[in-house]
Amino acid sequence: MDDGGGVGTVPVPDLGSAFTNSPMGVALSTPDGRLLAANHALGELLGRTPEELRGTTLFDVTHPEDVAGAVATCTALQQSHGRARHECRLLRPDGVVVPVQVTTSWVDGPPEHLVMVVEDVTDRKALEARLLHLSAHDPLTGLPNRLLFRDRLRHALERGHREHTPTCVLVLDLDGFKAVNDRFGHPTGDAVLVAVAARLTSVLRASDTAARLGGDEFAVVCENTERDAAEHLADRLREALPGTLTLGTTTVEVGLSIGIGSVDGGTDPEDAQEAVVREADTAMYADKARLR
Repeated sequence: MDDGGGVGTVPVPDLGSAFTNSPMGVALSTPDGRLLAANHALGELLGRTPEELRGTTLFDVTHPEDVAGAVATCTALQQSHGRARHECRLLRPDGVVVPVQVTTSWVDGPPEHLVMVVEDVTDRKALEARLLHLSAHDPLTGLPNRLLFRDRLRHALERGHREHTPTCVLVLDLDGFKAVNDRFGHPTGDAVLVAVAARLTSVLRASDTAARLGGDEFAVVCENTERDAAEHLADRLREALPGTLTLGTTTVEVGLSIGIGSVDGGTDPEDAQEAVVREADTAMYADKARLR
């Protein structure tokens, strides 16, 4: 970081048309990051004029949580005299946070200086977040999928192991779903699954995780939950789906079979993860058998 001094006596390297007209933000700085010049694209990105940026540092407009990483990158570049790339978040005066990728190159000079290319990666970050969400969620209902269910269960069991709190798992299967698909078609079947997911989430606590495991099978992870509380939750879920479901002008017959698995606090997570799901699955099939 700079000691706070100005840059008036530091010669500015020659600026070419590529610098001035680049569609990406570009800045020239002293080796310790004090900006000597910034182009208009960087000014627009940061909501400041190039003149306002001169004499400041990108550290000054970096999100507080990202400053340490940016400083470390700059320090390493001072030692390597090479090129470095890092991602961080910059702050505009209006409070808007802009995710960027900063590529910084050391130039021997004269004078020695840094060339920084600052790329707005907002669209890429949004796409990455979208893809990450899709990889962990069921595209039809929006609920966590089997992969995320396993992850949430592992975290719940690890917490239970640390804090000696119980964990329960509910496995739910729709009764009569195949008949709905056969009679009304798959679009109606999909609408049933979406409606069931909404009713499940409306009943659950904030700490519970509902997931669609596949087909018409759902599951719920209940952290820090005694078995009697899980049984009470199962009763509430049955009340939320009492045997019929109305979708517009169509009423379909569909119910729930529910099984519960439980793990005492302090149980080793590695031993418990498969066992608690298996226990809940077995109990669900037993519950379904009683309907026949």
